[in-house]
Amino acid sequence: MSKGGPAHRAYSVVVFVVLASLDNVAIGLVPPLYGSIGADLGVGEGHIALATTVMFLFSAVAAVGFAYAGDRTDRKPILLLGTVIWVAGTAWSGLAGSYPSFLLSQVLASIGLGGVASVSFAVVSDLISPRRRGLAMSFWGLSQGVGTLAGTMVGGLLGSADWRRPFLVVSAAGVVAGIAYLLTYDVPRGDSEPELAQVEYDERIHHDDLPKILARRTNVWLILQGFSAQVAFGSLVWLPVLFRARAEAQGYSPSTAIVVGSVFATLFQAGGALSILGGLAGDKLQRRTPRGRAMVAAVGVLAAVPFYVVLYFVPFHIDVPDGGGTGSIIRAILADVVTEPSVGLSLATAIFALALTSANSPNWYALIADVNPPEHRGTVYSLGNLVNGVGRAGGNALVGVAFRGLSGAFPPPLNYAVGLAAFQFFFIPTGVMYWLASRTVARDMADTHAALATYADHEQAATRVPRP
Repeated sequence: MSKGGPAHRAYSVVVFVVLASLDNVAIGLVPPLYGSIGADLGVGEGHIALATTVMFLFSAVAAVGFAYAGDRTDRKPILLLGTVIWVAGTAWSGLAGSYPSFLLSQVLASIGLGGVASVSFAVVSDLISPRRRGLAMSFWGLSQGVGTLAGTMVGGLLGSADWRRPFLVVSAAGVVAGIAYLLTYDVPRGDSEPELAQVEYDERIHHDDLPKILARRTNVWLILQGFSAQVAFGSLVWLPVLFRARAEAQGYSPSTAIVVGSVFATLFQAGGALSILGGLAGDKLQRRTPRGRAMVAAVGVLAAVPFYVVLYFVPFHIDVPDGGGTGSIIRAILADVVTEPSVGLSLATAIFALALTSANSPNWYALIADVNPPEHRGTVYSLGNLVNGVGRAGGNALVGVAFRGLSGAFPPPLNYAVGLAAFQFFFIPTGVMYWLASRTVARDMADTHAALATYADHEQAATRVPRP
């Protein structure tokens, strides 16, 4: 495998995808286990949910510092440091003997997770040509969605009998991925930009570049849309709780209900895998108009809202062996999808809704890379991620308050359904902001490509040897 050759680059992409996935596995472990962790540590579910909220916030804030450092210096050591931090925090979470210890461990893990997410985005954007950016970013974004689903599944299945086990397993996997990362290709900045094909790009971000970043109006809309979107997405971490409550309402024991909730939440989010279609649609429409990616994201997000609302109110009946093994419960659930019409309808609705909203992710990533020079991408991503984190934390916290407030009028699990449905309307301002971004993206892309071409011309002129 030659250094920087096709095989080395492919290996590097795979490792980055695995790292992005594992990061989100770590994030997804806690929600299915709110009740189990709280009972063992002597606190209520709300306290454990607070740990998830704090995790979102610290991850988003840490990402800004890591991204700025990555845009200024060598990115590989920074990525490795982030990996070490989140692995250590996740392992500590599995060993925590008290609630304060668990909370601090989640904070530590979140700092590392924020660093890996922001810096790896900048690296991946340099590996992928603009023409296929939407498709490639859909795989990178998909790995994160799959990671979150896997975290939900791993947390519910491995943690149904012992909540500590999944944290230790995931931290061990993180060690293996970190070792694999040491052998990845150190991608030069701007490696995929056509204008820079003949020159070495050595620009770095400076502390006074923030006004330049915000002067690109598309950046403003791409950053701000994440707040409302993530309020809605943040509420979705309660999906396992909704389906667990539905199982308990049908008379199933808590341990069986946890498995049921985790499996249904995982199945119902499988539509996120169709983000590949959103990335392909964005790439195709982008070749026809610079507004393409933003319009695909806007239409997808807005069209999904009614399907989400329907999803939470479709009644369904499950038939699984109470107290049975994990495998038997999963097999029974999969059989219910075929034999119980209400379960099949719920699954189809969820997959379609997730497929529509998943058009957001790859096109957001691609748009950031399209309108920003290489030395700004990690920082812009991290600013968007900061706003995302605030929105996601807000959604996760506020929906918990909403559930408690609604419980007086609507007994569980109906209070969960009403609360989750209401929070999906936060997708509407997100769609509007994508439409606004579509109006400015052509100008911002043209300005960025012109600046890269000017840089290349200057570098080539400086290195040209005069004829004797």
